[in-house]
Amino acid sequence: MIDRYMKKPVELLFTEYPYSKDWLVQISCEIKPGDTLYDVLFKQKNSFYVSQNMNARMLMQQFDNYLTVMKDMLEQSAQEIKSITLCPGNAKNGETENFEPMTFHTGEIIAVVGPTGSGKSRLLEDIECGANGNTPTGRRILINNKILPKDRKRRRHQKIVAQLSQNMNFVIDLTVHDFLSMHASCWPTADMRGRIERILELANSLAGEKFDMSSNVAQLSGGQSRALMIADCALLSSAPIVLIDEIENAGINGRKALDILTGEDKIVFLTTHDPLLALLAYTRLVIRNGGIYSVIRRSKKEMEILKELETIDYRMLKLRTKMRNGEMLEDY
Repeated sequence: MIDRYMKKPVELLFTEYPYSKDWLVQISCEIKPGDTLYDVLFKQKNSFYVSQNMNARMLMQQFDNYLTVMKDMLEQSAQEIKSITLCPGNAKNGETENFEPMTFHTGEIIAVVGPTGSGKSRLLEDIECGANGNTPTGRRILINNKILPKDRKRRRHQKIVAQLSQNMNFVIDLTVHDFLSMHASCWPTADMRGRIERILELANSLAGEKFDMSSNVAQLSGGQSRALMIADCALLSSAPIVLIDEIENAGINGRKALDILTGEDKIVFLTTHDPLLALLAYTRLVIRNGGIYSVIRRSKKEMEILKELETIDYRMLKLRTKMRNGEMLEDY
């Protein structure tokens, strides 16, 4: 891929592949005005190659691999994924799950409910890995009505599925700005700075205590971390399938988070114990003994219950805010 740029100014490469400059800057390549790619890779000081523990040709190969992976990743547009189909497998006792293959489309929320330990997370894992009868449940997952080719399945699923677990604390020593900038470099757009700012704004609308660009991600609370990742997933990541494990435990506005994600044309699978969040989904998958025991479609009566729960939830949100602010609740 990079051969045709070896004798041309690197500005041409940066124009076609904006993320290429990030890679070169990250390894501290010295880039002078008018340099060709050959100059950048083959005419560094000896100390540079020693620090990288590579020679120029090794760097060129690694750089070429990076461009190939990034190009392939960016071409995997979220718009290409229109549906996901869940085919039946088996419960823990070996009984076949009693449902016809179910297909879900972008903008849908699917609630996964059941007792603790019933197998809800296992279902998410089947979706995440693109199961094809090769997991304990024997389920199959189709993308756009097709099983992904075996040799491409892992790479493709890493791009189309985003998973938000209950524990989202970071262990990297980066500021929020550096973290978002690093991720944004993988999905370059014309308005990169504006998008990063919108992610922070959106995250703070979900979390309780606000944070800013200079905050260290390793020091964010669990709720702040989850809010940041949901905003990042909605506005930056191209993954069209989102798996969320018990969002009600994150200390954030779960209803708003789901509205944001589905508004960005995602297919959201949500494990939950919260009746309000479960009723936001038209389809509920009830898990028992490791298998999908039943499939429930939301009824008109449940829609009425949902409206009642939303009223209660709004009041609870106001009370929670007053309590957090140290205000008395007796006059509410």
